[in-house]
Amino acid sequence: MSRRVSPAARWGANIAGIGIFLICAFPVYWMVNNSFLPRNKIRNPDPTWVPFGGTLDNYRRVLSGGRIWDALSMSLMVSLATVAISLVFAFLAAVAVTRFRFRGRMSFILALLVIQMIPVEGLFISQYKMLEGFGLLNTVAGLTIVYVASVLPFTIWTLRGFVAGVPYELEEAAMIDGCSRVQAFFRVTFPLLAPGLVATGVFGFLQAWNEFTLAVVVMTRESKQTLPVWLSVFTDSQRGVDWGAVLAASTVIAVPVIVFFLIVQGRMVSGLTSGAVKG
Repeated sequence: MSRRVSPAARWGANIAGIGIFLICAFPVYWMVNNSFLPRNKIRNPDPTWVPFGGTLDNYRRVLSGGRIWDALSMSLMVSLATVAISLVFAFLAAVAVTRFRFRGRMSFILALLVIQMIPVEGLFISQYKMLEGFGLLNTVAGLTIVYVASVLPFTIWTLRGFVAGVPYELEEAAMIDGCSRVQAFFRVTFPLLAPGLVATGVFGFLQAWNEFTLAVVVMTRESKQTLPVWLSVFTDSQRGVDWGAVLAASTVIAVPVIVFFLIVQGRMVSGLTSGAVKG
């Protein structure tokens, strides 16, 4: 017998949810708000809550230089390539460790956890030497390889949970109806895994898009910098940090992420719907 939730408890939960949302959204609002303010107002100890009489000078400085477009194209190419490659390998590995029993299976699963515990900074020298030996420094392929290696363990572990959550009996029922094992998997199980693939792809995209330390090591040329590394152009040892430009550039950098999420959100809903009717 289900318990009825009192109106007071429902209102309390709604207010708590709104409060948590406002706390999480405030840094984003503050970034966008200050991106329209001149430098003297940004440094003013009295905060400016609404940018009335603001300026677009910060955005003009960010967008006027050609380097932002080079950095944007570099980040897009590396992030999309990382997502595509990591999803393919992670999907195959997740299906293998979930649907099949083979020698070394548990060792492989434990190795995924151990690899994630290794600090990224501890691999800088070996990664740099490896890419230098193959002539892949300052290339999209070189940075993508490093990103895929860092993203792949978590994506395999995440997709493994999604694959394990789909009953194998669905595939058996499809095979009884005349489908082969491959047909049963792609016609019945794969649509149910679409939300998991989307969620994992979002994580991989965000990690590659916002990554800084590996990009600093691998992409040493200014023309090959990604967007997080490119932000350092607004830091000067004599004049300090141009916070107006940094905040404006950070706002611009966040736009492709929002667009990407809006696109995959629709795919996530359609994947859930198609998976429900396929079963």
